[in-house]
Parts: sequence; C-alpha cells; structure tokens
Amino acid sequence: MASFRGTQRELGDTLDRLYRKYNRRVHVHPDPVEYLYHYERVEDREIAGMIASSLAYGRVAQICCSVSRVLEKMNPSPARFLEEADHEALRAAVSDFKHRFTTATDMAELLIGMKEFLHHHGSFHTFFSKTMDGVGKEGTVLPSLCVFVEELRAGSRIGKNSLLPDPRRGSACKRLNLFLRWMVRRDRVDPGGWHDISPSRLIVPLDTHMHRLCLDLGLTTRVQADMKTALEVTEAFRRITPGDPARFDFALTRLGMRKEIEFLWKTDRDSCSRTDIPGARY
Repeated sequence: MASFRGTQRELGDTLDRLYRKYNRRVHVHPDPVEYLYHYERVEDREIAGMIASSLAYGRVAQICCSVSRVLEKMNPSPARFLEEADHEALRAAVSDFKHRFTTATDMAELLIGMKEFLHHHGSFHTFFSKTMDGVGKEGTVLPSLCVFVEELRAGSRIGKNSLLPDPRRGSACKRLNLFLRWMVRRDRVDPGGWHDISPSRLIVPLDTHMHRLCLDLGLTTRVQADMKTALEVTEAFRRITPGDPARFDFALTRLGMRKEIEFLWKTDRDSCSRTDIPGARY
C-alpha cells in the first residue's frame, strides 16, 4: 500500500471523518472496552479495565470469553472483591482459567499484585494522579507507567508474566496504554473516569496492526513496533490533535478490522458499513 501523500491538514481532516464515522457505541462490539460500561464506580471500572486490557491479545471472541470468566467471579464489585478476598481465594477464583499463553497462575498473580497495589496506593487513579504531578506539560505517561508496572510486580510473583509487559525493556506496552486510553479519555467509546489526567499525556496503543497503518500513513519509518516507535507515532498524532493524540485509535482499529484502509486515500464511501467481526484479531 502506498503512503499517504496528502498534507498534514488533509490527513487530519480524513482522520476526523473517520473518527466521526466509527467512534460510536454501535461499532464497539466485540471489543473488551465494552466490559467497562457495566460499572458506574470508577474504582470498579479501573479493575475491570485492567483485566480486560491485560487479556486483549488474540481473537476478539476469545478475549471477550476470557474477560467474562474472570469478571463473573468478581461481580458485582471487582474492587470490593479484591479488597475482601485473600490470596488463596484469588487463586481459587481463577484456578480453571486459561487464555492462550496466560495460565491460571499468571492471572492469579496479577490479581494478587493488583490487590496489594490497591492496599498501598488506594486506587490506580490515585497512583497515576500523584506520579504525573512531576511530569512536565509536554511529557507522556511513560514515567508513571514504568513505576506502575514495578509496583504491581512488587506485590506478587508476577515475574515475566504474559499479562504485564515492562516498558523499561522497550515494549510498546500496547495493552497498558489501551487501559490508560479507556480510563483517561471520555467520548462515545472511551468511558473515562480519571478526569484530572490530560489525554495529551497518553501514548498511542501500538501493536503490529497499528504500526502497519502508521507506516502507510507516513507517521513513522521505524521497522519495530516498540516503545520508541509508539512515542514517535504519538508525537505525529499530537501534531494533528495536540490535546488528544490517542483520539483516532479506536476508529483506526475498526477500519483495519474491516479491511477498508483504502478509505484513507479515497472519498468517504457509503459502502463502509458496520459488519460483525467475530474472527478478528485484537
């Protein structure tokens, strides 16, 4: 596919049309963000969001099944469940769990790490609010994200857990940045809740699919989908939408799933209608 050959303004206009078309609740299912809509309390939403984003790899249908299995054990309040359950109860709750490379032990240790983290910090929101205070206005959430992962690992035996990548080792941390997008942004798709953290600090959730799109759009020339590339792509989107670089993430994901990338090089077409995508990969 050829790179986008228009001006930055033309690209921005095209992305805005794309956002208006796809960034709606009707296009959400199936997507793990829909599990956050079930919770009014931000404390519950961030726990559900952390679980849903951690499992957001593989086929979407399998992701949704796995997220449901965990959250059903924690309802009606995931935050209260973590607070009241001891370590053995958490292990028992997910003893039969399996999601691709993620074992029951992996999931149990993540829940234990979350429990201990919340015991020490009160909430994920409180932690990010405090740690972001020392970051300059132009800085991203990356420094806080590094400490967040470190603190989560400190309270459990997570180790090299498939659920918790380490940004210090260069990972793009797509799923963690997806979690932050859900909690910080608020629109028709992202439910938000962390009102005191600016969307301008977010890093675009970068995986191989988004990386390929950004290469095609000329937003990066880097060949690896790592944290350096995620930051470069984020800066490119920030030049288009300074206050909200992750604004187009959901819409671009929908577009890629529907194999309609040509939309970016042609006039908006009525044929780009919603279709179900149970076999799509996240």
